[in-house]
Amino acid sequence: MVTSKQGRLFLRKADGLVRDVFRTRHMKELLGHIGIGHVRYPVEGSASTAEAQPFYVNSPYGITLAQNGNLTNVRQLAKEIFEADLRHINTNSDAEVLLNVFAHELGQGGALQPTPDDIFNAVGRVHERCRGAYAVVSMITGHGVVGFRDPHGIRPIVFGSRETEQGTEYMIASESVALDALGFSLIRDVAPGEAVYITEDGQLHTRQCARNPQLTPCIFEHVYLARPDSIIDGISVYKARMKMGEKLADKILRERPDHDIDVIIPIPDTSRTSALELAHRLGVKYREGFIKNRYIGRTFIMPGQALRKKSVRQKLNAIELEFRGKNVMLVDDSIVRGTTCQEIIQMARNAGANKVYFCSAAPEVRYRNVYGIDMPSVQDLIAHNRTAEEVGELIGADWLLFQDLDDLIASTEGGKVKIDRFDCSVFDGQYVTGDIDENYLNQIETLQAELDFEDKPQANAIIELYNSDN
Repeated sequence: MVTSKQGRLFLRKADGLVRDVFRTRHMKELLGHIGIGHVRYPVEGSASTAEAQPFYVNSPYGITLAQNGNLTNVRQLAKEIFEADLRHINTNSDAEVLLNVFAHELGQGGALQPTPDDIFNAVGRVHERCRGAYAVVSMITGHGVVGFRDPHGIRPIVFGSRETEQGTEYMIASESVALDALGFSLIRDVAPGEAVYITEDGQLHTRQCARNPQLTPCIFEHVYLARPDSIIDGISVYKARMKMGEKLADKILRERPDHDIDVIIPIPDTSRTSALELAHRLGVKYREGFIKNRYIGRTFIMPGQALRKKSVRQKLNAIELEFRGKNVMLVDDSIVRGTTCQEIIQMARNAGANKVYFCSAAPEVRYRNVYGIDMPSVQDLIAHNRTAEEVGELIGADWLLFQDLDDLIASTEGGKVKIDRFDCSVFDGQYVTGDIDENYLNQIETLQAELDFEDKPQANAIIELYNSDN
């Protein structure tokens, strides 16, 4: 987190949970009434505090920046920054590359006091140079905070306000729940290609900065990444997950009308909403069969297969009463590597389940994500080049059911914003930015195959920088 007061910056960065990194003594040292922060899950190659955001450049004005997403032309940009912009990149993070592009474009105006027009014009030039997914917050020291979103709106970003005795305060965040927690009211999502500029004295400015914006948000946010109480692009994540459960129930009734399911049990936490609606629609009992250890993080994003398998057992414990002698349907939000569900199915059998069925609220994850989700190599995706029956056999389920992609998309309909297309690339291999081809993906896969992640933890960072400009 970095804050600003009277032209000086105050920074705190460290590894660990937010509650441990930001103690009272640290917060007292973060002076001022304006600032930005960033938190991320641990991915291979990014455990160093040096890679932690926000990043800083001193020219022009002193700019700090944090982003969510991934630049698909980062290698080309890094080369341009060094050769043409004469700027040095010190880390493997594409956020630092994006910061330097923004800083260079903002510095082109040469104004001692940047106007909203100067800032919006700089963002427009960033859109022209950068490709991929990026939701950004940036602080311009002594002037204000700017937030902007890539022209496809792949990653979410919202802004809101609250009234205080001192006047109106504004906040930009990646999810609406962050606004709720601090008493801010959601104004709206930042539109694809749009920028929001809040001056240090509290004036709000917005402008569309892209030439041809098109909203194609990542649907995996609704499946897994977002909290259920979030509103993204006018869509209630909770309501979308309820509909996912309804669609799953309809598919079970179509394909297995004579099912013998005794009980529906979710794998906590993200599948609860879908599982509850699934049970209601099927007329089957819903039970909490697993107790979660809240001090273990999300296993799909943990670095290292051995650690993921160990963490599943530490993370969940089965309640034998809910499994003994029953035909159990386990519900998860998605299946990525298959490590977690394989371990959980075995836990259910050890607890005495008669039969164990499994269903995923999302379709088969078959393809790499290039827009900021830390997906593994396609060779590590259990559904890659496999049928649902083959995946079910590998994870040890008596039978397995995946959500249909059309049903997943239909689950997100009915929001306030009309969305003609989602980025569903992890499911269908269609990349909305139009700059990803087989050669691009093969280059990344080839590099990843040559590196042993257990012995070379920097591999993921190298892959991020390897994105070819073809």
